[in-house]
Amino acid sequence: MSDPAITLYRLQACPFCERVVRKLDAYGLDYRSRFVEPMHSDRNVVKRISGKRTVPAIVDEETGVTMSESANIVAYLDRTYGDGDATGGAA
Repeated sequence: MSDPAITLYRLQACPFCERVVRKLDAYGLDYRSRFVEPMHSDRNVVKRISGKRTVPAIVDEETGVTMSESANIVAYLDRTYGDGDATGGAA
């Protein structure tokens, strides 16, 4: 079995991260979770991949997309893997 194409960088108990997890699960997408350092200034791995230290952040190797901000990620997942509804639903 190959590795999932999507990697989600997240924090434990982060409501914005959970919003993205719910969307990934709703579409039945396989993804890899990478839990990052709780201290914002220590999130160097996230900074390297997305240019920011904020989470959630995803890397989708299937499409070559890297992004952060939960609303943007949910809209991207809707456009790319859903029916095109970019509203993202209630969070």
